[in-house]
Amino acid sequence: MTRREEVVDAAERILEAEGPTSLTMRRLGAELQMRAPSLYKHVTGKDDIEAALQERALRSQAEALGPYADLPGMAQAYRRWASAHPRLYELTARRRLRRDRLPDGVEDAAAAPLLAAVGGDVPVARAVWAFAHGLVDLELADRFPEDADLDEVWRVGIAAFVPSGQTGDGGDTAAGAGITDRPPPEDDPPGRHS
Repeated sequence: MTRREEVVDAAERILEAEGPTSLTMRRLGAELQMRAPSLYKHVTGKDDIEAALQERALRSQAEALGPYADLPGMAQAYRRWASAHPRLYELTARRRLRRDRLPDGVEDAAAAPLLAAVGGDVPVARAVWAFAHGLVDLELADRFPEDADLDEVWRVGIAAFVPSGQTGDGGDTAAGAGITDRPPPEDDPPGRHS
């Protein structure tokens, strides 16, 4: 592992434990037991660190969504990923994406599973992403009433985008779209979760 990777690892730990406002060069230096100015030998600044974290998030999201060819399975995976990495999600989805610092192709690779699931239709992919992003944001912010059935909200919402017959739960209608916060069983093939 390079020293730069150690710096980014430490930044991710701070981000997930303390939130994005704690991600400062001084705090990072303290975590690594080095003076903040010494960090500049390995990163160019906070923007560089945030871009590296956004790259990790995009790669991790692509990996999480990749096994799913159906929208219900993909939405479930996106929801699980965001719940497991709420602060990394926040840094990537709620802040300006540092495209000028991301390696070529990273953003496209992150979008590829969703784009494939909607047959290459870019506006539909963006609409699905906007829906999922909005619902994840509301869920992470605990904005729903305590008695809200969020699994049902996900099912109803994603069903609007699901082609007839693609349910993700073995059924034959979009209304059965299987979106839950439960992880899929290990022996269940991707896209067949309820």
